[in-house]
Amino acid sequence: MGRFLHQCDKKNNNWERTVNRHAGFSAIAAVALALTASGCSNSSAASGEAAWDKLQELVADPGDWVTYGGTFDEQRFSPLDQITDANIGGLGLAWSHEFDTNRAQQSTPLEYQGVIYVTTAWSKVFALEAKSGKVLWSYDPEVPREFGAKGCCDVGNRGAAIYDGKLYFGAFDGRLIALDIKTGKPVWSVVTVDQSKTYTITGAPRIVKGKVVIGNGGAELGARGYVTAYDAQTGKQVWRFYTVPGNPADGPDNAASDKVLAEKADKTWFGDYWKTGGGGTVWDTIVYDRELDQLYIGVGNGSPWNHKVRSEGKGDNLFLSSIVALDPDTGAYRWHYQETPGDTWDYTATQGITLATLKIDGEPRKVLMHAPKNGFFFVIDRKDGKLLSARNFVKVNWATGYDLKTGRPIEDPKARYEGAAYVAVPGAVGAHNWQPMAFSPKTGLVYIPANNVLFGYEDPTEKFEVRPGRWNLGLKFKDTSPPDDPKAFQSVRDRLSGRLVAWNPVLQKEAWGFDYSEPWNGGVLTTAGNLVLQGDTKGNLRAFSADSGKVVWSANLGMAIMAPPVSFLVDGEQYIAVAGGYGGAYALTSSYNDSPAPRPNGRLFVFKLGGKAKLPAIAKFDAGPANPPAESFSPAQVAHGKELFERDCWVCHGSGAISSGVVPDLRRVGSLTSAEAWNAVVIGGALQERGMISFKQYLSAKDAEDLRAYVADRAKLLQKQERESSK
Repeated sequence: MGRFLHQCDKKNNNWERTVNRHAGFSAIAAVALALTASGCSNSSAASGEAAWDKLQELVADPGDWVTYGGTFDEQRFSPLDQITDANIGGLGLAWSHEFDTNRAQQSTPLEYQGVIYVTTAWSKVFALEAKSGKVLWSYDPEVPREFGAKGCCDVGNRGAAIYDGKLYFGAFDGRLIALDIKTGKPVWSVVTVDQSKTYTITGAPRIVKGKVVIGNGGAELGARGYVTAYDAQTGKQVWRFYTVPGNPADGPDNAASDKVLAEKADKTWFGDYWKTGGGGTVWDTIVYDRELDQLYIGVGNGSPWNHKVRSEGKGDNLFLSSIVALDPDTGAYRWHYQETPGDTWDYTATQGITLATLKIDGEPRKVLMHAPKNGFFFVIDRKDGKLLSARNFVKVNWATGYDLKTGRPIEDPKARYEGAAYVAVPGAVGAHNWQPMAFSPKTGLVYIPANNVLFGYEDPTEKFEVRPGRWNLGLKFKDTSPPDDPKAFQSVRDRLSGRLVAWNPVLQKEAWGFDYSEPWNGGVLTTAGNLVLQGDTKGNLRAFSADSGKVVWSANLGMAIMAPPVSFLVDGEQYIAVAGGYGGAYALTSSYNDSPAPRPNGRLFVFKLGGKAKLPAIAKFDAGPANPPAESFSPAQVAHGKELFERDCWVCHGSGAISSGVVPDLRRVGSLTSAEAWNAVVIGGALQERGMISFKQYLSAKDAEDLRAYVADRAKLLQKQERESSK
């Protein structure tokens, strides 16, 4: 049967080690699994079909976590029950490992045969011994730091995929890379995007029938979305599916999507939509349905966001904000369901898809469950894409519900901001973002890391012009900074929060919930030990009783946690692992984060019952004082600088120049006091190797100085606030 991950070695006796490691499970089942998974044969290499069969067997092994969602159904449910809500009080740290970057840590760690494989910000990969944390190998794809400016939402990476002796991951600059899983050395690498454009990869690839499938991001900056399948052994492209039409003058793409775009999608678009890409990037969820042999992709937002700018305010714009079912062998279209027709709010459908069989109206139904940005929880028939039910799981104002006959939302007539601004709930961050939800077959509940957020939408006051390489949302951003008045600022802040929602998908109602003071909390794991685990922005990792929501354990890890935990078994002991580290869209863009201090390097934390390691002392950094320059600037300079900041700078440095500490707070930097030093950074690109590109193609030297005037004004306000708070 050849080779999968490690060749069969009589000295290592892999199959026997696997049996011993899974102590506590049926010995007969473990031996049978190990014999089939070890691949001991005289064959020099496994066929693609045999390797795929082996992966399916390994995914079924409850002791390992070898694929992104734990299983192909992506329920993020661990059948392990050694750690329970009754004994989790004995959970302690086994070890932790510090990463070399403080940017967004979003990875789902994989574990196979006692080794953890985890990706980090900037698409780095580490292989660590699961019991000790010893680094076995690491790999840095050396993504050029200037590519950071092409991303909407930080430089995180959500994970890797394991298959036939290789570890696959997407690099931020658009490469798909296969590494030898034993050594970390590259096997092959392929560029999946046009690197001259604003494409990035942050999502985890998926293995499907001998192919590795990957999407990309970049819709805010003008990308046209697609998903591609590559031969897992060679990296050769097998098929590609575009999610939105291209320029009609260019003709078909010679892709799997040609037929359905011509028959269904083209007629739902209007105007010169292709000039801004159209959007529809598949930047996260890709799920394979073994029962129906279908591949589901979640499609993102439009480019620009504003439907009126993108498509003359007409048409559903297929397949934006849709779930699309594809033939995994050919990429051919099977069905779709569009959750937000004619999206104009950045309501992506890219959030995690979970598969299950639920009893609905007394009958078992193969369903797809989805909690996207728009705030509604969808239960969809996987066979044909029919909407079975939809109910909001957070407060929502843009729609009152869904018409089950048409499958369409019942929208608030004002929600499309026709002639007047509209504050939508949820906002663009979404009621649920990339942080994965989990489903427990034992409780029948879905656990959603929800956000309570808002966003103000308004048409631009000037004619929209595409700016290549920058955000092109088609919205008004002038005068959108947060209020200076502390009471008004706090009033907005008080409307932002998070909630862990335990949702009954059959009854479409909440079973229990747990509130957080901030949005953007961690992904979720649930286990057979009646546990739900989730981290939060304050660094707390909590365990809840899955049935009741009672908090049964918590530990503060000293840093924000966005990533989802996983669980696995090594030498008969159950472990729980989670990556810590802050960043991402909300962290970069929002001015309402609770901590402005520079963030520490991320870490991987691994726990077990009886763990004796001490939680490490996490470096604490002072935000530093405001650093306004001595010179004065004219009101006109400040006003113009504000316009430029609201157009270009807030997406990384925070609205109103208020940073979350993931990237430098410009009100406090040393270069603010020197026109020469400031110009060297903004125009000269002095910090390009750290991700701050030169803006000379977008700004003049005068523009740069006006930006400094505005940030100086913000620094003076901060200085005043600091003095008042110290009294």
